[in-house]
Amino acid sequence: MPKPPETVREQIVRCYANLARAHAALGRGDHAYRRIDHMIRAKLERRLLDGTMQMRSLYDDERIKMTAAQACCYCGDADNLCADHLIPKMRGGPDASDNLVWACRSCNSSKGARDLLQWMAAKRQFPPLLLLRRYVKIVARYCEAHGLLDLPLDGLDGAPPMPFDVRWLPTSFPPLDRLTLWVRPK
Repeated sequence: MPKPPETVREQIVRCYANLARAHAALGRGDHAYRRIDHMIRAKLERRLLDGTMQMRSLYDDERIKMTAAQACCYCGDADNLCADHLIPKMRGGPDASDNLVWACRSCNSSKGARDLLQWMAAKRQFPPLLLLRRYVKIVARYCEAHGLLDLPLDGLDGAPPMPFDVRWLPTSFPPLDRLTLWVRPK
């Protein structure tokens, strides 16, 4: 078992590497991880931490958002849609297109100003991988821009306020049969 992340950077990288592992397996339609999936995670984590690799840009995520059916990214409902800030604007999230997703009025109202990960945890749901990937990239960009990547996780309570709690980023994921790439429109 790997040692727990100690810094903001390590938390983000661990989450992102696990995302890549799960995405590769689900993309093939597998129900269990293969050795290659674990190798993808290990290599990506190591190279992101040593700086020889970087996260992909939000371009792919924006393309998916623009080409996917217009439906709530949380429940799949296609009625009464509105824009929702993944990282709530009321908490200091960016008012930028990459932080906006489609949400039905019901999910938008239920989520309110809560963080995506806290809201989904309260609902006992794990976010779709492509939604989580977008969220992680926004968190990483925010932390990099504000010089927060090397802060120790155990000292975040005294750190400058962030519009999210990076400690909520999942470093372990549920089994593949409980994960989805994206919410299917209803």
